[in-house]
Amino acid sequence: MFAFTEINIRPLLFGGGLIFFLILERIIPYRESSVSKTQRWLNNLSLTILNSAILNLLFSTFIISTAVYTQTHAIGILNMFHAPVWAKVLTTVVCMDFILYLWHLLNHEVPFLWRFHRVHHSDLNMDVSTATRFHVGELAISAVIKISLIYFLGASPIGVLIFESALVLCAQFHHSSLKVPVWFEKLWWILFVPPSMHRIHHSVIIKERDSNYSTIFSLWDRFLGTLIQNVEQNRIKIGVGAYRKSEKLNLHQLLLMPFTKPIK
Repeated sequence: MFAFTEINIRPLLFGGGLIFFLILERIIPYRESSVSKTQRWLNNLSLTILNSAILNLLFSTFIISTAVYTQTHAIGILNMFHAPVWAKVLTTVVCMDFILYLWHLLNHEVPFLWRFHRVHHSDLNMDVSTATRFHVGELAISAVIKISLIYFLGASPIGVLIFESALVLCAQFHHSSLKVPVWFEKLWWILFVPPSMHRIHHSVIIKERDSNYSTIFSLWDRFLGTLIQNVEQNRIKIGVGAYRKSEKLNLHQLLLMPFTKPIK
């Protein structure tokens, strides 16, 4: 019988979200592509497939099995006190999202980490496929941090599953090139991250890029002073200033990018 676990739910959500937002981008696009969408998607999805193969080989079920282990052995902060399941799940999602915010900020501030993270920012257009465009080195380090945090918190499998699901869908939404009603974005921005907020983060202007680090909850940027709002969306140029030629952003070049000269 088919068991719904993190192992099969996350890929289903990922694939379903990718198709859903791709269709919406075709129906109500925010802006037209400035470079070949086919070539970008080929690069981004090839990177995703390669990453998935390597990460599954290295980590396999470690993330969810760590959560199962902490529950079985009552390890971690959340297992030190009694509370409703929903409260522990909410705490897990909030805490993991906050650590993700800090990790994202460090990827911009620490030169070594930026070498890997610039692969994500080098995309010349931003759409749902950009949410998959990461170097395997960055994802591997992120996985180790995530596993350590699950162990420290004593997060439950359901809490981790809900966080991972929300993470995938939120990332796909705010990377999407969708023409979202202004009233909805303003309302969504109160607690969460809309496309316009994350579009600023992908600007070639470094001051704008080094802002709006949140993934699920926008509160972290608001509370910690890294929020930028008043930017004219139509004038935002996506990408990294040093990487403006699409023919130099193919799969093998993206894989080698962290090991080339440092560029802000």
